[in-house]
Amino acid sequence: MIKKICNFLTKKIQESNPEMDDEKAEIINYGLQNLIGEVPKFFILLAIAYLLGIWKLAIITFCIMLPYRVASGGFHLHSHLGCIIGTTLMYCGTAILSQNINLNPEYIKYILITFIWIFGLIMIKLYAPADTENVPILSKKERKKKRIQSYILLTINLVLAILIKNNTISNVFIFGTLIQTLTITRLAYTLTKNKYGYELYQKGELL
Repeated sequence: MIKKICNFLTKKIQESNPEMDDEKAEIINYGLQNLIGEVPKFFILLAIAYLLGIWKLAIITFCIMLPYRVASGGFHLHSHLGCIIGTTLMYCGTAILSQNINLNPEYIKYILITFIWIFGLIMIKLYAPADTENVPILSKKERKKKRIQSYILLTINLVLAILIKNNTISNVFIFGTLIQTLTITRLAYTLTKNKYGYELYQKGELL
């Protein structure tokens, strides 16, 4: 349903802007699917977080993780219920984890951040932007742009994790960045039965 709505809106936007090429239309369609798909889940997430007593931290976690997710991509679950559960686990789970873990002594925190940064660089190089067969990113220019954004956001998140003195917020940057990076990996795609859209396109398998 969301895909049909976004395709309809993209077609209308393209009709009102005759100079718009297919590449720009593809970018707009991808953005619409992310926006329309995330908004309902956000309010459900907020309601669950409120019941858990962590709604403020859940909002902070959402705001911290979303830019990196938009740039780097990641798997999508195939049902609305699965998607809601996955989104709740990702953001509320990260918030609860960050609230209850204390990375002491300090060097453990720095070792973990270094590991996540190196791991993130490798995964971004291999997979980002990690699209799906339902929402493929086929433009080489757009893919390069999102990959660069992913490198930048990965690094900014982890630098902020070092600079911020509040333990919980620092942990959100650390664990949120790690969890989001895991969502773009081939293992995560295999477990959730997703396929990389651009990879299928290169193989000539994307219809």
